[in-house]
Amino acid sequence: MRVLIKQAKIIQAASPLHNQVMDILMEDNTIVSIAKKIDEAGAEKIISEKELIFSPGWVDLMADYAEPGYEYKEGIKNGLTVAAKGGFTDVVIVPNTQPSISNKAAVQFALQQAQGAPAKLHVLGSISNNIEGKDLAEMLDMHEQGAVGFTDGWKPLQNAALMLKALEYVKAFKGILVQIPMDSTIASNGLMHEGVHSTQLGMAGIPTIAETILLQRDIDLLRYTHSRLHISGVSCAASIEIIKQAKAEGIAITCDTTPYHLLFTDSALTSYNSLYKVMPPLRSEEDRQALIAALKDGTIDCIASHHRPQDWDAKQKEFEYASYGMAVQEYSFAALYSKFVKELSIERWMDLFANNARCIFNLPYQIIQEGASGNFSVVSLQHPSTLQIEIGQSKSNNMPFDTWPCNAKVITTFISKN
Repeated sequence: MRVLIKQAKIIQAASPLHNQVMDILMEDNTIVSIAKKIDEAGAEKIISEKELIFSPGWVDLMADYAEPGYEYKEGIKNGLTVAAKGGFTDVVIVPNTQPSISNKAAVQFALQQAQGAPAKLHVLGSISNNIEGKDLAEMLDMHEQGAVGFTDGWKPLQNAALMLKALEYVKAFKGILVQIPMDSTIASNGLMHEGVHSTQLGMAGIPTIAETILLQRDIDLLRYTHSRLHISGVSCAASIEIIKQAKAEGIAITCDTTPYHLLFTDSALTSYNSLYKVMPPLRSEEDRQALIAALKDGTIDCIASHHRPQDWDAKQKEFEYASYGMAVQEYSFAALYSKFVKELSIERWMDLFANNARCIFNLPYQIIQEGASGNFSVVSLQHPSTLQIEIGQSKSNNMPFDTWPCNAKVITTFISKN
């Protein structure tokens, strides 16, 4: 299909067309022509919206599509449909399935399930075999099968000796580990951030030290091994300072945070609403402001949805027994941009959503120019609408943005067939 995008601003610093407003003619996900004005004759579809942005395809990190084992929560094909609706052309999934993604056959299964979907799937294999934290998984085999990195996902690796061995092992093929910084021995009994609200509610708290202890340990191991590490789901000001110092030292560390840690605090839990039960937990307003500052100064490299769909039964129960997570992939950009429209430049938003993750995980990166065939995202920054859960694509409804007004709207995505 020949699609003509009218008067879109191209945002890609590496492109000679960066910051220029152009007409873009697409055919079969290839840029056929870019010009100030292109004749509409012959175009089968015309996209004309206010303040259109054309950028490299967005990448989402740490999505949980729960297949195999828990397909009733999401599933790979449906999950990738959700991702495309949210503007993502590429999705990096966690290995916390049943059985876990701990060998090359499991990687191959996931990639096969994604064939023909409206977004590209990329797999994180597990660090430890069966995510048990005891022995290393078949990381080299998974890497050769297409795994882009390794993590134990929602069960952060606690064993320091195994983490050391894993960091050393992936150096052989320039691999990267991903870790959610949470010491389970400190956090095990906690339900929310330890602070004024946890005291008032009488709920066991998770102190920020549960995050910073594991983070500092892993940075020490990283410094020793000279390997690569990505920290996912940073939630507190203390962690930001530790990561900032490590980066200044030249250590190969990158990090991300989630949309909900930028938008909510532990005060959202005062009604015992399990929708806001996430891990790492929602922190204080001081922590939230530190995360926003880290978006601006570049300490945070990416936004990761931590898209974790849960069925109705998993959330509609006593808070103590409710499952963790939010299903926010479809709404991440719209919700964030609408709340922080004046805080960051559009170039910075595209770094957070598209460019940096491609560099970190060595994903294909295509320069926007005539003849280019690749993954691209198109969004309007002036399209007032309301986010509605009832028209969402996810199988699960644990989404906190229902009825939120927003300015940005994803218009379409293009993905290459290669």
